[in-house]
Amino acid sequence: MRKLAAGNWKMNGTAASLTEVSALAQAHPAPACDMLLCPPATLIARMADVAKGTPVMIGGQDCHAKSSGAHTGDISAEMLLDSGASHVILGHSERRTDHAETDAQVLAKAEAAIKAGLIAIVCIGETEAERDAGRTLDVVGTQLHGSVPADATAATLVIAYEPVWAIGTGRTPTLAEIAEVHAFLRTRLTARIGVQAAGVRLLYGGSVKPSNATEIFAIPHVDGALVGGASLKAADFGAIVAALSAA
Repeated sequence: MRKLAAGNWKMNGTAASLTEVSALAQAHPAPACDMLLCPPATLIARMADVAKGTPVMIGGQDCHAKSSGAHTGDISAEMLLDSGASHVILGHSERRTDHAETDAQVLAKAEAAIKAGLIAIVCIGETEAERDAGRTLDVVGTQLHGSVPADATAATLVIAYEPVWAIGTGRTPTLAEIAEVHAFLRTRLTARIGVQAAGVRLLYGGSVKPSNATEIFAIPHVDGALVGGASLKAADFGAIVAALSAA
């Protein structure tokens, strides 16, 4: 399968940041992997215009489960698609923590995103307390089962494993720990959606940076990365794209 380097800009970026998109596209005009940037909603349409005709795809960071209605401040999957997005990140740990999103809510959003024609990037991951308690596989297995639509396919779904305690901390699990979780997710995803699971890309996220990207991408069942802060600058994200392209 073709691997995916996805960048989550989170609540960062203004119009001045759009030059990074052009720089990324110019540095990697024909990468051997897919490139995706997910900026704040305020930049999606403008970034899609800048990225038009380049290998850079654009995504959103969240969507509502409803297609329209009285939901002040929310954005629907149809709106994201209309703005030029092809993907949407759902169930990120910051959404699950800051907004108390449940697996059921993430599932409803994923169903809405797929119905609208977007590719759903469903995020799962354990906290430090859960890992220390030996509950990592139980936690991510439960999240996967509860957040992924049973009729999802390799063409409509991406899974991102992000150990919560590693996001933005500079810490990462050992290579063996990442390998264990990704192999488990492939097995559990097969139980959830059947043979389509073999083609679903499993991304690793959690302090991915140019210095550790090559060794992480060599792990079986790691089909790319969901990158936070390192995706804000074309030079940093481009180095990760290069490592993934060479994997």
